[in-house]
Amino acid sequence: MNTTELISLIVICLLAWFWLDSIKVRELGVKAARESCLREGVQLLDDTVAFRSLRPARDDNGRVLLRRVYDFEYSGSGNDRYRGSVMLLGREVVMLDVSEHLSNRLIM
Repeated sequence: MNTTELISLIVICLLAWFWLDSIKVRELGVKAARESCLREGVQLLDDTVAFRSLRPARDDNGRVLLRRVYDFEYSGSGNDRYRGSVMLLGREVVMLDVSEHLSNRLIM
């Protein structure tokens, strides 16, 4: 096996790891969004999250991890749509926002 083949194999393995890790983290985002909507008494629409951003960030211990942000839509009454978001640092949910329906309720 020459150097080019070895580098290609390493790149393929890294891409496969990243893809599998992204699927697992996305599932954690869906679970967090679902649980948050249940707590708030709203309905998670489409039962999924949509990727918004990916960037490196440091955790509380100074380790560099991937920070992923996902958007999702939810409904308070079934006749409205609101946008929420969930941010994960590594595999930990660090921020979840489902407050748009509350601000709209206060305006009315």
